[in-house]
Amino acid sequence: MRARSALASALVAASVVVLAAALPGCASAGWDEPRSMPAPVGSAAPGFLPETQPSPEATIEPEAGSWDGLSPAPGYRVVLLTAGADAQTQTIAQSVREWAGAASVDLRTVTADEHDPIPGIVDAMGRNPDLIVVAGEVLIDPLAIVSANHLDRSFLIIGAEIAEPTENVTAVDWTGASFRGEGLGSASDYDPASFTPERTGTAVRAGVAAVLSGLNGLVIWID
Repeated sequence: MRARSALASALVAASVVVLAAALPGCASAGWDEPRSMPAPVGSAAPGFLPETQPSPEATIEPEAGSWDGLSPAPGYRVVLLTAGADAQTQTIAQSVREWAGAASVDLRTVTADEHDPIPGIVDAMGRNPDLIVVAGEVLIDPLAIVSANHLDRSFLIIGAEIAEPTENVTAVDWTGASFRGEGLGSASDYDPASFTPERTGTAVRAGVAAVLSGLNGLVIWID
């Protein structure tokens, strides 16, 4: 298992090296250059930020609803990176779209090939977004390699997590979710029925608030 995992990682890393050269020419119209993060609107309520600085890769559990007062500035650039036709992925993707519309976010969508997701991930990064929101379990292993080599790109994973996230990757999970790559698979309490529009919508809002608050490299637990 470890040998296969190492080989897969090596192949993904090689693909990233080849495809990353395309990044400068992939910018989406109107998003020509990277930019500084625009100041968010509002603030999170008490109970959202932990009392002490969490350790890297920690899991934190903000108080329910404490993230509702914090949102991105209008025009915040988001790429929805998605792969997979399963109901869970589609529910997450729809929640991202609904959140983006309500928050006046400038949303672009990249649908990656389930069998070869690296070009899609590179495309998403090349668009110079403020944030890439990830939906789809098949993206987790490739993303673990790509994100570690592109620390200037910010990622938010909904309903799954990277086993060892770097500082630019934030994840939101709940009981019934928390798929992990690297052969670890799904949690023992995995439940597709837990991916409701209400739950995934909450996850998107909480996750974006975490990114805006600088809580990167962590898992946000919303139960």
